[in-house]
Amino acid sequence: MAYSTSRETLGLTQPSQIDNPLHIEFDMFLQKLKISFAAKEIDLVEWEGDMLAVGVAEKDMAKDENLKYKNSIMHKLDSRLPGLLSESSSEEDFTGKTGQYMVLRLPGLGSKRICLIGLGSATSAIASYLNLGETLGEVAKNTKSNKIAITLSSTDWISKESKLATASAIATVVLGTYEDNRFKSESKKSTFKSVEILGLGTGYEIDTKLKIAEVVCSGIIFGKELVNAPANVLTPGILAEEATRIAAEYSDVFTAKILDVEQCKQLKMGSYLGVSAASANPPHFIHLCYKPPGGAVKTKLAIVGKGLTFDSGGYNIKTGPDCSIELMKFDMGGSAAVLGAAKSLGQIKPVGVEVHFIVAACENMISGTGMRPGDIVTASNGKKIEVNNTDAEGRLTLADALVYACNQGVAKIVDLATLTGACVVALGPSIAGVFTPSDDLAKEVLAASEIAGEKLWRLPMERSYWKYMKSGVADMVNTGGREGGAITAALFLEEFVDEKVQWMHIDMAGPVWNYKNKSATGFGVATLVEWVLSHSLFVLISNRNVMIT
Repeated sequence: MAYSTSRETLGLTQPSQIDNPLHIEFDMFLQKLKISFAAKEIDLVEWEGDMLAVGVAEKDMAKDENLKYKNSIMHKLDSRLPGLLSESSSEEDFTGKTGQYMVLRLPGLGSKRICLIGLGSATSAIASYLNLGETLGEVAKNTKSNKIAITLSSTDWISKESKLATASAIATVVLGTYEDNRFKSESKKSTFKSVEILGLGTGYEIDTKLKIAEVVCSGIIFGKELVNAPANVLTPGILAEEATRIAAEYSDVFTAKILDVEQCKQLKMGSYLGVSAASANPPHFIHLCYKPPGGAVKTKLAIVGKGLTFDSGGYNIKTGPDCSIELMKFDMGGSAAVLGAAKSLGQIKPVGVEVHFIVAACENMISGTGMRPGDIVTASNGKKIEVNNTDAEGRLTLADALVYACNQGVAKIVDLATLTGACVVALGPSIAGVFTPSDDLAKEVLAASEIAGEKLWRLPMERSYWKYMKSGVADMVNTGGREGGAITAALFLEEFVDEKVQWMHIDMAGPVWNYKNKSATGFGVATLVEWVLSHSLFVLISNRNVMIT
């Protein structure tokens, strides 16, 4: 593979013991570990393996006057372990609260260990089962378990549809086992091989859901690795090469177009090119097009991701203890979600929907050729923008990307961006803000996020705030000040969307990064996949038609 010549000017940091600059091999994690998923109906106490995990709701920890569990599954397990499970949970103060877990190695079961994981009280929430899966993954890795089974203490209340969604959420156990070791000289390797989900049914439907969950997890891991990669490894050119690899891997449904500087000039992308002007690494405008196999297209969608592989702030350089300049490699988190979703959908192959994946990739740096505060740039739709803050650069790149997306003839656009600190202040680190003038699109994407277990919250498009975006010498400024900063950013983006196109902006500046784990989250991939699937009747995963309900 030929790499960008500008890469020679970068540092020597490379992922350890690999030739590929990112070591983002398609399906590398699942294929290397050969993790298998299966739904089975087996007597819990007879199941044989390394660890039996039980998701336990707080109510299922209740005991009768004889200190016996009222819940039938907990009672059955405790009886087989002559009361040791009840005794140990009391000693460990395990009450089934979210985040709690307890691992015991006790004789009497077919499994070597039993693990109780708290589901809390909101056991109908998909997030509870996502937490169960990821927690179990970490425990499996730490205990060097190869074969595990997962069940729930209560399943009677779960409908058939909910059982499928629950099994899919639990399959995120694979994310809990994953650790990005590409830049570590020594690393812990997981021995995890198989997962059996017990008590949620069997058959083709649940097997397909588990397969889709595997594929989505691989897309999430891909997105995490993109965001985790430092800016001297992941340049705009390398990001474009990774996008091209997706198209090559799934060439039956994908084509790739990468626009260089001259091609972007021809399209009059002055807003995007203004941001990239100071960098030694040239910009790359990425356009992947997914066309469904063997069928007519009912709906055309576009997904646009902010692709700042590093954001210095430009001449409005990021300064101070809270500026997080050292983390600005994650400013391409929107593009990571877009490409992670593309990777997943290339394997799932939904029928009836065409999807355009668009990223205006570049760096925001400082040099004598760079954009200055007070400069005026012209976007590809002719709008003239006075740049009053070079650190509000993401919206400038998205402006031309949104115009380009509308020109593809799409009916709906979702853009994702680590756009404003204001949104983090408003919603905290775990929730992304959603802005759209379309109630119908809001319902679609929020429904998809519920299934995916990712948290979105709709915020207002307050039109009166546009007064803060007015310029004395141009059509608009690029930032309207601190108050309502996430709202004015969304109002700015709306100026570059055709009024006939339904559009949503997702500000994911908060949930892109896990500060506790010091790692990317892969946020957005699962929601995007679910949203696209909601526009398709069938998928062709494993070359078989599957009805999506």
